[in-house]
Amino acid sequence: MTENKLVVFEDKKIRRILHNEEWYFSVIDVVEVLTDSNNPNRYWSDLKIKLNEEGVQLYDIIVQLKLPANDSKYYSTDCANTQSMFRIIQSIPSKKAEPFKQWLAQLGQERIEEIENPELGQDRIKEYYELKGYPKEWIDKRLRGIAIRQDLTYEWKNRNVKEGQEFAILTDEITKATFGKTVKEYKEFKGLERKNQNLRDHMTDWELILNMLGEKATTEITVAKNSQGFDECKTSANDGGNIAKNTRVEIEQKIGKSLVSKNNYAHLTKKRKKLIEAK
Repeated sequence: MTENKLVVFEDKKIRRILHNEEWYFSVIDVVEVLTDSNNPNRYWSDLKIKLNEEGVQLYDIIVQLKLPANDSKYYSTDCANTQSMFRIIQSIPSKKAEPFKQWLAQLGQERIEEIENPELGQDRIKEYYELKGYPKEWIDKRLRGIAIRQDLTYEWKNRNVKEGQEFAILTDEITKATFGKTVKEYKEFKGLERKNQNLRDHMTDWELILNMLGEKATTEITVAKNSQGFDECKTSANDGGNIAKNTRVEIEQKIGKSLVSKNNYAHLTKKRKKLIEAK
């Protein structure tokens, strides 16, 4: 899931992606964390030359995988799994190297445990939101929404929809139909300034419920129509979003106010940051 594609080490984010049932991490992000370099791309370029001189076959340890950049677009990025990342770290002189390796090994172990027992993954996500201070009732809805989202993306993958840009367009289709705004417009409406902030992490209870309805309806329609390829899945996404829209409009008429809210949970992130800085 998208929410799992970022991990944090000492308040710095590292992009990762599941590939062949393993976590693969962005090498550039790791280099930036360990070196605090202002130009991690240049550092990694020089390090590749050094590794090559040491006899390391980079094509054996590096895989090009598409990861999101700051502009929300996906680009081919040098990635390495845990074992390969250990080899790269050995060639980076850094005081952070040892704690980083321990942290990396723990992530790998957690992935193995989650494959054996998928419930552990949800437990860790739940703990993450609890630590940030989200209400229990909100967390329960968020976790359910994650499961529904996974079912939907599973269908998209098996119907020849490409991860990355096409997934994003289909998600926009559902969001715009449900709430009248694209994901980008919705984030701006809520005052979310950072591009990597997850809109769902800032939805109210009602917004989460409507979002789940739109994605669940889309999944059921996609399966019922046996939608294949991007265009057919886009039509199903619009249909699913409109079902959620109709529900939203009916509720709004009954209660006399909009369910599309500017409220967000940005204050929890700021609060958490202050607590960390105070320690």
